[in-house]
Amino acid sequence: MSNLVPPHGGKGLVCALLEGAALEAEKKKAAGLKQIEISSRAKGDLIMMGIGGFSPLTGFMNKADWKGVVEKMLLADGTFWPVPVTLDISAADAKAIKAGEEVALVRNGEVMATMKVEDIYEMTEADKKWECENVFKGEGPDSQKFWEIALEDHPGVKMVMAQKEFNIGGPVKVLSQGDFPVKFAGVYCTPAQLREKMEKKGWKKVAALQLRNPMHRSHEYLAKLAAEVCDGVVIHSLVGALKPGDIPAEVRVKCIDTLVENYFVKENVIQAGYPLDMRYAGPREALLHATFRQNYGVNNQIIGRDHAGVGDFYGMFEAQEIFDRMPKPADAGKRLLCDPMKIDWTFYCVKCDGMASMRTCPHGKEDRVILSGTKLRKILSEGGEVPDHFGRPEVLDILRAYYASLTEKVEVKMQRAADGSVMK
Repeated sequence: MSNLVPPHGGKGLVCALLEGAALEAEKKKAAGLKQIEISSRAKGDLIMMGIGGFSPLTGFMNKADWKGVVEKMLLADGTFWPVPVTLDISAADAKAIKAGEEVALVRNGEVMATMKVEDIYEMTEADKKWECENVFKGEGPDSQKFWEIALEDHPGVKMVMAQKEFNIGGPVKVLSQGDFPVKFAGVYCTPAQLREKMEKKGWKKVAALQLRNPMHRSHEYLAKLAAEVCDGVVIHSLVGALKPGDIPAEVRVKCIDTLVENYFVKENVIQAGYPLDMRYAGPREALLHATFRQNYGVNNQIIGRDHAGVGDFYGMFEAQEIFDRMPKPADAGKRLLCDPMKIDWTFYCVKCDGMASMRTCPHGKEDRVILSGTKLRKILSEGGEVPDHFGRPEVLDILRAYYASLTEKVEVKMQRAADGSVMK
């Protein structure tokens, strides 16, 4: 009997990934099916369905599930789910496919899965806008002029609005995990593999630190705060695709390796990676992170300021507040069981002579070194000097070497969370 939190949905880990003879047979069958080219986002979603990270989902959402999730954060059967997991196809493909037919899902020449198409539904521009307004629109100043700037500045909105004219829904059989197991060997792991590691350590209460930026002193502080009150901490990095200007996973993993080696008690921390692309959905994505981390065996999701945000679309702590107003189905199996670990704005305080938060530091902004991944990327990309206490020197050496190797650089835009302008 596991001491870890059960997977989301009440059905255990629901894994669509085939193995052995079943895998070989499905590959042969896929060769004769109509091929549908899928996006990078859909590839990551497929792999998560394959390995059980998206339990209890068995495939891409039909219209009823899509509508329920966008509107109420509930699947049609009443199970909590915070963001749509959909697959778009062209109008031409929609005409050529009939409900009940099987198709092969392909990414850059590799057959990733087969799918039994159970639903084909149109996504008009109005439907896409409705999805964006419900999923991506927040309470930050950029959301006050949402449609004036989102099509240019919000990568999640741009992705949805660029989707093709129809969605298809239905169960999938996943044939590949892509190159993640090889490219990130020792870091990338499935929910079952991470659960096994934590069970061997005897962990029961586990926190996860979500990372898409290089790990700076504030991230380190958050992880160590969690380690004080939990059995262990999982530093869980996104190793899928990011927006232009973000630092690739290989570099971020190297930074975390260095930090774990030099600044953590190794028995109390695990570094792991998961294969999704970022959606930059702020509060809704914070809920998604908690949902799939429950599947990985984690029962506490660290939520700091502007979690999974982009630009100034979200309030500083909107991603914490959404946990207080999300739907909570009566059936525990259908309810989110991974709780938020809400932590205030953190920084280095010169007068305190250490890391602190708004709850522990009585000093003013002039005494604080504001830490953020965006600010660090901007400084390094422009060849600037990194302030004292911003990051560990071993990590900064890795990042400087990465930026020195770039032949083409992307402008990094600052936001309120990054520059500390809204800090009291």
